[in-house]
Amino acid sequence: MRTTSRDIRTANRYRVLRQAIADSPASRPRLAEATGLSPATVATLVGELLDQRMLVDAGFEDSGGGRPRGLLAVNPEGGALIGVDVAETYVHVEVVDLTLRTLARAHEELYPRDHAPAALVRRIGGAVRAATAGAATRGPLLGAGISMPGMVDREGGVSVYAANWGWHDVPLLDLLSGEVPSPLYLDNPMRACLVAELWFGAASGHEDAVVVNLGTGVGAGLALGGALHRGASNSAGEWGHTQLVLDGRPCHCGRHGCVESYVGAPGIMRTLREIDAGSPLLSEEDQTATVDRLARAHGAGDPVAARVFAETGGYLGAALADLVNLLDPEVIILTGWVARALGTPLLDEARAAVARHALSRPLESTEIVLSPIRVNPVSLGAATFALEGALASVGRGRR
Repeated sequence: MRTTSRDIRTANRYRVLRQAIADSPASRPRLAEATGLSPATVATLVGELLDQRMLVDAGFEDSGGGRPRGLLAVNPEGGALIGVDVAETYVHVEVVDLTLRTLARAHEELYPRDHAPAALVRRIGGAVRAATAGAATRGPLLGAGISMPGMVDREGGVSVYAANWGWHDVPLLDLLSGEVPSPLYLDNPMRACLVAELWFGAASGHEDAVVVNLGTGVGAGLALGGALHRGASNSAGEWGHTQLVLDGRPCHCGRHGCVESYVGAPGIMRTLREIDAGSPLLSEEDQTATVDRLARAHGAGDPVAARVFAETGGYLGAALADLVNLLDPEVIILTGWVARALGTPLLDEARAAVARHALSRPLESTEIVLSPIRVNPVSLGAATFALEGALASVGRGRR
C-alpha cells in the first residue's frame, strides 16, 4: 500500500508517545534525541498530544544553571484502550490506560461450539463488557484492538483465513461493531506479541528480532531493520505453515509436514500418543491439561515426558534454524502458552537442535530466549493497535 504523509505523521506521533511511555517524564529535547526526529517536528507533535490530553506538563528538570527544560508525562487519564486476545481455546481481554497499565481483565474459555462466527462474536462481546465494567476509567475509551489467529485483512477488518476453525473471509469487525461500541482495529497475534516484546520485552533495543508463538497454532512475528515486517498482504510470519517434514503429518491448513503439526499443542499431543498411546499424561479433549501434565512429569523425571520434550525440541530447533539462516536475527523469543508451560527444558532441547542445524555464522549472533513478559503479551500488543488507530485520528477529532 502507498504510504501517505498522514501515515508518516501518525507513525511519528506513535514514536513520540511510545518514547514518552518508556521515559516518562521526558523533555522535548530528550524525545527528539531518542526518536531521531527534529526538535521542530517533536514540538509540533507534542503540541498535538497535549491538545488531546494524551500528554501533560510535568514540571521542569534541573538544567545545571541554564534555562529549565519542561518535562512531559503520559496522562493515564487521557484515555483507555482495550486489547483482545482471541485464541483457539480462549478469549482474554485487558483494559489499559495510556501508560499501558492494566485496569481490568476478563478471561473466558472457548469450546468447539463457540467457533462459528456469530457465536464467537457474542463471546468476544461478553468478555469485553465484563472487562470494561470492572475498569475504573476517567478518560474516553479510545478503541479496541482485536488479535485473531490466522491471516487477517487489517484494513478491511476481515479474518481472511483461520485454519483451525475453517474460517474464510469472515467480516469480523462488521460483526463485532454491534457488540463492541468502540473503534475497532484488527491484526493477528504474532504482530501483537512482537509489538509487546519491542516495547517491554526481550526485543527491546534490537533492530532484527523474531517472536515465535507456540500455542494451539504456531507463527512468527518479524522485526527487520527496526520495523515490524508485515509483507505485501499482511501475511508475513506464517512460519507455522512452512514444511518441516516432507510428506509428514497432516495439518489443519490441508498440507502435510507443517511446523505447526509438530510443535503446536495438537502436534505435541500426537507425539505423546505415538510414544505411548495409553499414557496417563494424555487428555484427548484437553490440550492445556496434557501440556501441563507433560511439564510436571518432565520435572519429576518421567521417561515418556523426557522423550516428548526431546522430540518436540528437536523439531522446534530444526524449524528455528531455518529462521536463523534466513533472517540472521539478533534474538528469537519464544512466547505463547505452550512455551510458558514447557519453559526452559523445551528451550534447552531446541537450542541444542538449532546448534546442529543452523549455519555457524548467523547462529553466533542469534540469542534464543523465553519471553520475559509475565502478563498476556497478545492483549498488551493488541491494545497498541487501538493506540495507533487513536493517534491516526488526532487532528480529525476523536472517533
